[in-house]
Amino acid sequence: MPNDTLSNDSYKTLKTLDVNGKTFHYYSLPESAKHLGNIDKLPFSLKVLLENLLRNEDGTTVDESHLKAMEQWLEKRHSDTEIQYRPARVLMQDFTGVPGVVDLAAMRNAMKEAGKDPALIKPLTAVDLVIDHSVMVDHFGDASAFRDNVVIEMERNQERYEFLRWGQQAFDNFRVVPPGTGICHQVNLEYLGQTVWTKEQQGKTFAFPDTLVGTDSHTTMINGLGILGWGVGGIEAEAAMLGQPVSMLIPEVVGFKISGKLREGITATDLVLTVTEMLRKKGVVGKFVEFYGDGLKDMPVADRATIANMAPEYGATCGFFPVDEQTLSYLRLTGRKDEQIALVEAYAKAQGLWREPGQEPSYTETLSLDMGEVEASLAGPKRPQDRVALKNMKSTFELLMSQTDQQPNPERDANMVAEGGQAAVGISESYEHHTSQDIELEGNKLRLNPGAVVIAAITSCTNTSNPSVMMAAGLVARKALEKGLDVKPWVKTSLAPGSKVVTEYLKAGGFQEDLDKLGFNLVGYGCTTCIGNSGPLADPIEKAINEGDLAVASVLSGNRNFEGRVHPLVKTNWLASPPLVVAYALAGNVRLDLSNEPLGEGKDGKPVYLKDIWPSQQEIAEAVEKVKTDMFRTEYAAVFDGDETWQAIKVPESKVYEWSKTSTYIQHPPFFEGMGAEPEPVEDVKDAHILAMLGDSVTTDHISPAGSIKADSPAGKYLQEHGVEPKDFNSYGSRRGNHEVMMRGTFANVRIRNEMLDGVEGGFTKFVPTGEQMAIYDAAMKYQEQGTPLVIIAGKEYGTGSSRDWAAKGTRLLGVRAVVAESYERIHRSNLIGMGVMPLQFPEGTDRKSLKLNGEQTVSIEGLSGEIKPGQTLTMTVKYKDGSTESCELKSRIDTANEAVYFKHGGILHYVVREMIRTA
Repeated sequence: MPNDTLSNDSYKTLKTLDVNGKTFHYYSLPESAKHLGNIDKLPFSLKVLLENLLRNEDGTTVDESHLKAMEQWLEKRHSDTEIQYRPARVLMQDFTGVPGVVDLAAMRNAMKEAGKDPALIKPLTAVDLVIDHSVMVDHFGDASAFRDNVVIEMERNQERYEFLRWGQQAFDNFRVVPPGTGICHQVNLEYLGQTVWTKEQQGKTFAFPDTLVGTDSHTTMINGLGILGWGVGGIEAEAAMLGQPVSMLIPEVVGFKISGKLREGITATDLVLTVTEMLRKKGVVGKFVEFYGDGLKDMPVADRATIANMAPEYGATCGFFPVDEQTLSYLRLTGRKDEQIALVEAYAKAQGLWREPGQEPSYTETLSLDMGEVEASLAGPKRPQDRVALKNMKSTFELLMSQTDQQPNPERDANMVAEGGQAAVGISESYEHHTSQDIELEGNKLRLNPGAVVIAAITSCTNTSNPSVMMAAGLVARKALEKGLDVKPWVKTSLAPGSKVVTEYLKAGGFQEDLDKLGFNLVGYGCTTCIGNSGPLADPIEKAINEGDLAVASVLSGNRNFEGRVHPLVKTNWLASPPLVVAYALAGNVRLDLSNEPLGEGKDGKPVYLKDIWPSQQEIAEAVEKVKTDMFRTEYAAVFDGDETWQAIKVPESKVYEWSKTSTYIQHPPFFEGMGAEPEPVEDVKDAHILAMLGDSVTTDHISPAGSIKADSPAGKYLQEHGVEPKDFNSYGSRRGNHEVMMRGTFANVRIRNEMLDGVEGGFTKFVPTGEQMAIYDAAMKYQEQGTPLVIIAGKEYGTGSSRDWAAKGTRLLGVRAVVAESYERIHRSNLIGMGVMPLQFPEGTDRKSLKLNGEQTVSIEGLSGEIKPGQTLTMTVKYKDGSTESCELKSRIDTANEAVYFKHGGILHYVVREMIRTA
């Protein structure tokens, strides 16, 4: 419905609410119950969706049947009804935001070519873009690290930042938080989120729940503040910006009951890793999770936000916490205005959105946790749901060692002895191992062993938004220094908080100085290590890892640890609380049982154990008292201003972007080239070759890497051909505005395994016509020259991980018509459709193995050329080299009618542009 049109309001629910002398209009949920029946037991998150439908009832996209479906959900506790959800706002980070703005700029070009006003393409929904994904840890461990990294960041990203500055002035309703300010989810939690949103319409002030979608999967963090929001693909977010509703099925809601309190020494990070493990085992993909129970009474918003942040890791669409006294306390602490806090309380209570003691809504399923049972934990080595109790870390790593190829190797051992190295000894007998390597750092000769912690990073909004674990890290640092401990020399240490407020309260407690002395100096305000921007390791360390094929470790306070994500050379990555990150930096290796073995030797010559430097809850609470409201008000007063360098960026004031052919960061994408007023008919896939055959849990990191670009990769070669030296490559994520780089980087992760090749890691495939092994990009271009369509074959959970629009865009540009997998992650499935790539699912009992696929077969898919319907059955015929064939049915994973429309148009953006042209 148009932006200023009021709801049809069939149930006459429009009421007023007076708060401190101001009148707000709102669509009343209790009033709707007079027509729908009792909705008191409806989960809070579904009440938010119901209000959204009441407010946007237009008789077309939302009608009475959708309203009734929400009430009917209570009968079966699930629904097959598709609804159109309209979020109040959109949140972006720069990696996903830049290509979003590139697409908007390209859509303006398409409008201009169609003879229409390009200014018609603009955000109709409020958009905030936070630049947080570009800073890298190039410098660390000294007082100038932050300043040095910012200088490098601005140099590397000048073109991107000029482009975003252009977008800031070219588009209304679009704000940019400049670099060096914070992480989008933490800025959202501490400043942007309002819990109750207001809007002027037809001379009235309307109040309604603050809701959003974001271009990052961890948008769910804001659920901790009673704000419903989740990550969508960049493509879907762009459509929401342009006034299109988000199409979704009314979800199942899993209730997670919280009781008890955390024991002494246990952190919010331990809690979230436990919750993640439990919910992954439960199976909540595509569902809402809502937390309830009297354990919430004393759970602060910072802890709730930590749990909500990791909803993508436990597989849920969101992890929602209802509004209560803790919500108001956090709004006060973070400096929200008194009038806003009063509105939040009054509105939540008027709407039945306020959590009352003992309240238990009706859920599809439930599970529960007594927080008193949570133990100190990490998660790894490559999945966030694989929790490992601290006491089991040593045995877990040694089991990993026994399962890898790091078994005794006589030839390698002989070489080590010949070179003066030590021969292998048994793991149980010695800390050293046959793969251990001699290294020299700053004149000191050292031994790098398996399990060596080479990266220890206090990073990510998941934990740096939480004062209790940050203060705990500071206390651990202080106590370690008092004991005479120091960080091991091979550990790359870093501190990258999600907002400047963290620096202020660490300084107020004197903890920044303690952390600095251990090398945890500030390196930037951004995502850094959590998204793969960990920067290089010291040359001797990288050389040792490569030569010994050494299984080393990173320990980080992040939310993702997929293989190859943190650093290409670091095979095992462990999620941990900030204080444990400090502890492992001191220990220097994960092959230790820190519950029983010492971290090191103190200045008195005696062993120092973790328990000796671990702070009490009382000490942490006293430190947290130093966090003051004025810190938030001061740091966020000029959040959109940026520093002098940002403000000095000059941009042309034009409606249509002036593309530069020489730019290696921003290029005009080809998505709308030759686009007609009507879409071309969809055709069946005939005799397609398999571009790649992939296993289970292939992530968007594998499909569209965000880390470093290798010099000998297709993307690296392209950049060098365009005058960019390897030292200036920057990351894939920073170059998402250039389709030439991104399509070359698609399926280019160093750890991806294409089953068409034996034992080969990296983005390679077999070009079937000649049998040659080559880069996936190169093979795709050869197939395109021949006019050969392509498919991807995959296993379970295809596309898990961060919301990466380029995982879908790159797939489309490589010429892939369809992906056939055993199951999909929600966002990536949606993104594929948004780019006109068909996601298809094998039936139960059929997969690439049962069909005996090796990648040399051709594939035809029938049923696409007729009417495209949600969930329809298609037929795939596999033709083998001997001429025989085998057919099986596939399920279309186009799940909603809207998705079918988008697919027929070749993608959601094509549909939007055609609609704009038609109605202009």
